[in-house]
Amino acid sequence: MIERAAVVETAVPRHVAVIMDGNRRWARERGLTSKEGHRAGGEALHATVSAAARAGIDILTVYAFSEENWRRGEREVGALMNLVRYFAMREARPLQAANVRVRAIGRIGDLPPITKTALDALVDATESCTGMLLNLALNYGARGELGDAMRAIAHDVRDGRLDPAAIDDELLSEYLYTRGLPDPDLLIRTGGELRVSNFLLYQIAYAELWSTPAHWPDFGPTLLDEALSDYARRRRRFGT
Repeated sequence: MIERAAVVETAVPRHVAVIMDGNRRWARERGLTSKEGHRAGGEALHATVSAAARAGIDILTVYAFSEENWRRGEREVGALMNLVRYFAMREARPLQAANVRVRAIGRIGDLPPITKTALDALVDATESCTGMLLNLALNYGARGELGDAMRAIAHDVRDGRLDPAAIDDELLSEYLYTRGLPDPDLLIRTGGELRVSNFLLYQIAYAELWSTPAHWPDFGPTLLDEALSDYARRRRRFGT
């Protein structure tokens, strides 16, 4: 049985989303390469996934690679793709042992074949797990997601499978990459920036926001507990 952290016994968010920002700045401040910063970010993800499962969070969605990230240098993009593959290969057994299921959201088909193969294997290996769901947002962009949803809806209307009058918030949600999942309750951003960077724009309409100046490689159980403690003190109104 997964042990719940005492700090969130009173109000644990069901779904936490994280913008993992600051790997490169963390590396520059230490005279390291971007590759080393991203590697340290992978270690922070490992620690955070474990802490989130212990805290009793049902769903953890992390922004691992955006569609805009392709604009970075070829060497850095290659290192990031290798890191995703390494994470998928290394974490399969630990995630199975922790009963964590993995799902990937985004335009996964456009990832390099060797990366996609490793990611698919990780998803398959954890398919029967019944604990926390780890959502890896890869080659993800919220505007692209909404565009894909609109095209799919238009096709279904054109082919007579959908009545336009039936389109509402609930139906639209079923055309998003996060179909079947509740919206995030809490959005965490590291690195001190105050923007959402094209991440889950539709889904975070009423999410609570929490930011820390700590770069992602310095994030872990202590800062997660701090974010969850702050969330527990808030009164959510959902626009009312």
